[in-house]
Amino acid sequence: MLNQKVKILIVEDDPDMSELIADLVEAEGWAPTCARSAEEADQILATDTMQLVLVDHNLPGASGRTFAQRLRSKIDIGIVMVTAAGSAADRVLGLETAADDYVVKPFEPIELTARIKAVLRRTIPSLKHEKDNERDHSRSSLRLGDWIFDHDAHQAVCLADRSKTLTTAEFALLEILAETPNQPVSRAQILDRLGSESDRYIDRNVDVLVLRLRRKIERNPDLPRHIKTRRGRGYVLHTDEAELSP
Repeated sequence: MLNQKVKILIVEDDPDMSELIADLVEAEGWAPTCARSAEEADQILATDTMQLVLVDHNLPGASGRTFAQRLRSKIDIGIVMVTAAGSAADRVLGLETAADDYVVKPFEPIELTARIKAVLRRTIPSLKHEKDNERDHSRSSLRLGDWIFDHDAHQAVCLADRSKTLTTAEFALLEILAETPNQPVSRAQILDRLGSESDRYIDRNVDVLVLRLRRKIERNPDLPRHIKTRRGRGYVLHTDEAELSP
């Protein structure tokens, strides 16, 4: 069970919002710790181990974006970004910061807790196994090189190195492409499925996300065999060398 042993660091400078999120975290049986800035969060993380960090994009001093990028480069931890509702760029900030997921203000409590649970299950092995045991084992999987993509289990496993994982955004992209294998999917379609707004800035975020996914699943990202670009049409997932198994 996702229990009280799960520690969550809330990095939010608005005291009312911080208290609200802490109450939601406690209601789920998790243990919240609050920080008002990236600097304070760094001090907490230096002395305490957290399983997930929920960080607001707009922080005093170092931005939430900068903090999340620095954190991702140092330790393996679940990261959920909280972004502003009015900014199209903020809505897909997770694609650039390598955050596991993001939620947009104002959010419904059930949405925030659902996203946190999803990230915890993807980043904590014991919770992954627990979730797997709840599922029907009669499902199909797609083999892409060293990776097995399981749509029903919402999992992507690297057989060569099981410590490798995909972020929520990377998995979402793979899932979108896998729905229509060997057929191009446009950037606009990808953005629509990701719930993002289509403009030039966001288009570039899709390209960044594709590049990140290639670096993880392609043996040679410079010569991709699975995720290919179709100029003017988008991206296509090639399954010529993949195995679909029941």
